[in-house]
Amino acid sequence: MSRTSNAFDFRTSVTYDDRAKRIFHSRARSQLRRLATALGLQPGSYDLRSNQGGIAVSSEITLHSERLYVQAAQSVMGHDNGILFRTCKGRKDYIGGPNNFAPLDLLNRPEELARRIRERCHV
Repeated sequence: MSRTSNAFDFRTSVTYDDRAKRIFHSRARSQLRRLATALGLQPGSYDLRSNQGGIAVSSEITLHSERLYVQAAQSVMGHDNGILFRTCKGRKDYIGGPNNFAPLDLLNRPEELARRIRERCHV
C-alpha cells in the first residue's frame, strides 16, 4: 500500500507542543491497532499503552501481546529507528528478544510493517 493523502507525518517533531503530541499519540495508537489486525492479533489478546512522558520528548506508544512487543516513538536515533519491535514471553516481559528497528513512516503502512515483523521475529 502506498502513502495516501490520509497519511500522517509521524516525523514532525512534537516536543514542546502538547496538541501535536496528543495527535501523534492518537494516530500512532490507531495505526498500531491496524498493525495488530494485520498481524492477526485478536482484540483482547494485546495491550495498547500510551506513555505521554515529559514535554521535551514524544514518549512512546506500545503494542504488547503474548509474543510481540512493538513501540513507536520519535527516537533520538532518527526516524529510521522510530519503531522498535522484538519478541517477548508474555505481556509482563518488558525485555524480550533482540531489538529490531523500522522507520517511523511504516506506521502508515501497517501491512508492510507486519510483513517486516513476521520476517524478523517469526511470529
